[in-house]
Amino acid sequence: RASRDQPGSLAPPEPPSLGMSVCPWQVCGAWVWILVAATSVSFPLLQGWVMYVSLTSCLLSLLLFLSYFFGFRRNSENWRVLDSLYHGATAILYMSAAVLQANATIRSEDNPSSPPRYQLNTAASFFAFLTTFLYILHAFSIYYH
Repeated sequence: RASRDQPGSLAPPEPPSLGMSVCPWQVCGAWVWILVAATSVSFPLLQGWVMYVSLTSCLLSLLLFLSYFFGFRRNSENWRVLDSLYHGATAILYMSAAVLQANATIRSEDNPSSPPRYQLNTAASFFAFLTTFLYILHAFSIYYH
């Protein structure tokens, strides 16, 4: 029986294991970005930070995923440390963004003429806290793996 690890083996190589993949927090982060952008941004200071964190995190996670996918992790012994530190730092930033988005949601509740804005802010708050949880979960899973 041929083993996948033996040179000259006819068995196909195993694809790289991506663990939990980057997709869940990228998708949730993109939803935060889309939902905040759809609210007409009533509180620019609060929601500007939320937009910055969600967009920057989404793009940096995509770059980190692509560097992992193309095999740069094989050239570095500290890949797990880098991955864990990045996702841990991003979780802290996302927590601050989620709290600010929740504050914007509470403030938009007082305006009875705009229920859709309140609903969009509520959804953005939910996805911001969900994204924070996913970043924390990934950071700890990599660190303790």
